[in-house]
Amino acid sequence: MSRLGTFKQSFKSARTEIKAFLRRQEWKEALIFLCFVLLAFGFWLMQSLQQAYEIEIQVPVKYKNIPPDIAFTQTPPDVISVKVKDKGSVLLNYSLGRSFSPLEADMKAQQQAGRLAVSQAEIESCIKKQLIATTSLIQFEPQAIDISYSKRAQKELPVVFNGSVQTAPGVKIAGEISIRPQTIQVYANNLILDTLRNVQTVFTEIKKSNKTIQRTLQLQPIPGTTFEPTSVSVTIPIEAYTDKTVEVPVVCTDVPPHYTIRMFPSVVKVSCSVPLSRFKQISANDFEIRIHFSDLEQNVTGTIPLHLNRKPEGVDVAHITPDKIEFILEQTH
Repeated sequence: MSRLGTFKQSFKSARTEIKAFLRRQEWKEALIFLCFVLLAFGFWLMQSLQQAYEIEIQVPVKYKNIPPDIAFTQTPPDVISVKVKDKGSVLLNYSLGRSFSPLEADMKAQQQAGRLAVSQAEIESCIKKQLIATTSLIQFEPQAIDISYSKRAQKELPVVFNGSVQTAPGVKIAGEISIRPQTIQVYANNLILDTLRNVQTVFTEIKKSNKTIQRTLQLQPIPGTTFEPTSVSVTIPIEAYTDKTVEVPVVCTDVPPHYTIRMFPSVVKVSCSVPLSRFKQISANDFEIRIHFSDLEQNVTGTIPLHLNRKPEGVDVAHITPDKIEFILEQTH
């Protein structure tokens, strides 16, 4: 018998056994009993939902137009805990996803300086507007919001990028990371401000990037401080790089008028890796190799190592060829 035939035979056998099981008297009695249980549960649930219950719901509090240069003497409440009473069927609306609009505490609407206050009547009105008509408001906490505040000191600080950037093969960071704005206002007491030298962005990790990245980053929170603004725009220039070689003359400075210097060679090659977009712009004039006469005068070997004194921003120098030169000092008179 083929495999398909065996499978069909097994399926028919299993179906026959299931039908025989369902025809048994014990199964029929169990099924009838289960139906009565479900029916009884349904009647009980309907009866229960008609009874009155009490539940607690949360109404969020939203604070508007709070100046960054103030500090509250205590933490303002972020929710109002409300106890209500109604039929179970109505209370299901509150428990199963009904959302409440926040109570808005607007600083601009405050009459008394130095305090943020929302009266009991305002809170009660906000709650009742959102309750179903049959729902009774039993109580709510806090019954009023009354918090004092004071002015804080201010300091302007630079923003520093905090993170790691890994580029894809063949590309590099082409220049400095740009942050806008470069400085922000920090509000805190003087004890905290005196310890701060800069503000960092939240740690950001970038992997295998092959093009310029621009992101809006939040600032790393500092306890007891407020930032204005709270985020900055960070631009990380990333470009493809290519190799370039330029010939740079070796310059000696502060040579007395009665001396002549002969250098072998007087021009060396500088190999560097430059951004592809700046390949034509970069020339030998952008580099400088400078030695001081006093270094030659004190040198008894006749050779001196070379170092690059100036190079364009965003250019990686591989090596100088040769990396040292010979020289002869000649006194003209």
